[in-house]
Amino acid sequence: MSKSAKKIGLIIGQEWEWPEAFMKAVNESEENVTAELVKLGGTFMDEPCDYDVIIDRISHEIPYYRAYLKYASIHGTYIINNPYTTSADSKFSGTVLVNKLGLKSPRTVVLPNKQVEYDVTPNTFRNLIYPMDWQAIIDYVGVPAIFKDNKATGRRGVARVHNVDELIQRYDESSTRTKILQQIIESDQHVHSFVIGQEKVLSLNYSVKHGRYQQNILDNNSPLGQTLAKDALRITRAYQYDINMVEFVIKDDIAYVINGTYPAPDINQTLLTEEQFQWFVVEIAALAIDRAKRPLPQTGVFSQPDHTSS
Repeated sequence: MSKSAKKIGLIIGQEWEWPEAFMKAVNESEENVTAELVKLGGTFMDEPCDYDVIIDRISHEIPYYRAYLKYASIHGTYIINNPYTTSADSKFSGTVLVNKLGLKSPRTVVLPNKQVEYDVTPNTFRNLIYPMDWQAIIDYVGVPAIFKDNKATGRRGVARVHNVDELIQRYDESSTRTKILQQIIESDQHVHSFVIGQEKVLSLNYSVKHGRYQQNILDNNSPLGQTLAKDALRITRAYQYDINMVEFVIKDDIAYVINGTYPAPDINQTLLTEEQFQWFVVEIAALAIDRAKRPLPQTGVFSQPDHTSS
């Protein structure tokens, strides 16, 4: 490997199957590119960033990692996915975007925080209507409904509610987390469409009963496969995500987007067949190598001012 080799870094959490396979694929390729885990122990504001590309798998859980990734992007590193976009992403805004794109989604309401992390007074909340019309919220969404975090990534604190009393109970337990209430589309057909590089789509039927993906890959040339691939690409390109997963529920031959963005989807052999797992290894390795050699512009990232023109 020459001194001019491009360098790819990974920031991960507990997962290891995919990161290990990914680094092996990159390091054993014939490309002049290396891959390794990023090691951090406090970041100085003026130190250079050694990475051409960093793949982020966990900064939604670790705020310091998110701060580091924004620093790295300012220094010219290409981040998968853009930390400025992922910081702004949420389930509610994603649902609004889905509707703006003309796609179907469950009815959704975002709720005021039960608590906030800052010292406040009653005057802080002059914009809020109190008490909230809980019955109107239930009537709009319908029951049973899903009460869950508004964060784009993560599945914690999810509960079903069946009436106003249950909704208020769950709301009172929500602490400082921003929550949404969402209509449940009852169906046995759940499809997760993974988009890599804003180009490649893999749509997999998810078995709720077994908690893993079924063996058969949905053909992108079938009528349903074409629709889901097209819709997943539209959503993903709107965010300019290089890695994304779009969740669909199919009911009465209609596809509903129940989650438009999942920028750090789970990739492991508990969920996936060996063929499916290897698809992620190969495609993400090819993506990262390509972005290291030919990075795209990333919107929302600060750049140095141009002093060449008067």
